[in-house]
Amino acid sequence: MAAPHLNRRHRLRWLSLRIWLRRMAFWAGAIAIGLVATLFTYGANAAMAAFQRGVDSYVWLPLVATPITLALVAALTRRYFPGAEGSGIPQAIAALKMADGAQRARVLSLRIALGKMLLTWLGLLGGASVGREGPTVQVGAAILHTLYRKLRYPGRLPERALIVAGGAAGVAAAFNTPLAGIVFAIEEMARSFEEKTSGTLITAVILAGLAAVYVQGNYTYFGVTHATLAGGQGWLAVLLMGLLGGALGGLFSRLLLAYGRAGLPGRAGRYLRGHPVVFAGICGLALALLGMVSAHSVFGTGYDEARALLENKHDIPPYYGLLKLLATLMSFVSGIPGGIFSPSLAVGAGLGADVAMLLPDVAPGAIIVLGMAAYFAGVVQAPITAFVIVMEMTDNQDMLVPMMLVSLLATAVSRSVCRQPVYKAMAEQFLTRRVTAPSVRDEPSSAR
Repeated sequence: MAAPHLNRRHRLRWLSLRIWLRRMAFWAGAIAIGLVATLFTYGANAAMAAFQRGVDSYVWLPLVATPITLALVAALTRRYFPGAEGSGIPQAIAALKMADGAQRARVLSLRIALGKMLLTWLGLLGGASVGREGPTVQVGAAILHTLYRKLRYPGRLPERALIVAGGAAGVAAAFNTPLAGIVFAIEEMARSFEEKTSGTLITAVILAGLAAVYVQGNYTYFGVTHATLAGGQGWLAVLLMGLLGGALGGLFSRLLLAYGRAGLPGRAGRYLRGHPVVFAGICGLALALLGMVSAHSVFGTGYDEARALLENKHDIPPYYGLLKLLATLMSFVSGIPGGIFSPSLAVGAGLGADVAMLLPDVAPGAIIVLGMAAYFAGVVQAPITAFVIVMEMTDNQDMLVPMMLVSLLATAVSRSVCRQPVYKAMAEQFLTRRVTAPSVRDEPSSAR
């Protein structure tokens, strides 16, 4: 039986106005993540639609607009929003490891969050092959971290817990996948599950998800497919997609990390490291050429193309998966803000569609779902997040066991190609750069 003074203290806590105000502020912050994620979605869709209208009118437009846009975004990022480049997930993970509170506050500031959104929109307006989900993780973490700093939460609600909860809420609101948001936080961000902060995590995910659903409606990200596997060829598809998705996902991650560590080799590499805006423009030109070869299908997040493949529409080129992989690589190494979540799922859908042509007795939708889970697991090496997020985004529980198997196989294959999980390794690279190199704001004016 609890001591009387402990029961009295517990009752006083429930009656404390200060505690209730802090709780309500936290709830408001989680709801704000859902609303901001919705705004991010609408802005991204509008940017991609505007780019598509331009391409429909002038087929050569990407050859001009895409290099200029990527160079402009890279310049703005370096000049005004250092720390906003890339996905956003490595920054959130790096913030969890930072001992310097001031440095953490710079990475998770609302200014950087706003810059992340604006520059991602601008990149999509120019045809960049990037996603908004990774940036939403950094934005969500920034919102709850700012709340922590403003309200001075007590030790029972640690700063680290709010960063993880904000990132998870961002995933849940961006994809309308609450379970995947929780799993992502445990498997990818925190890599552990702390019982005392589990309520914070789940509450943030639920409130952010409800806010997003209230505005956008209850939807499945890639539509609904009830395709299932049957017969020996079905399990052959699991094997093929696990091997292919894991190998290509691991290769993609290895290329990202190799460029992040050393850049391009030789004299050309040294020149481009000294002229990053020029390099971003060259990446934009390469992306534009890939777009011309692919009938303009590799631009943007890949959402429409993946959905079209799941719905068995035939206006997507058969080599879409590989071209989308290269387009995403060019966009990411250019140094602009933008994530790899949606583009990776689109690459997986394209690879699945290619393998489906080799296995005519298996439902194409089932193989495409396997491809999405396999390639995504190969890239991030987070198998539970991979199959949970694809299951929720396609509302296909019947494929749960095959998706589990293909995700585990792809992760194992990917680790033989790329030893480090990509987000963890990029977080370490980000931390190293922050320690060894001054930020743009700290540089003398002559170096800007």
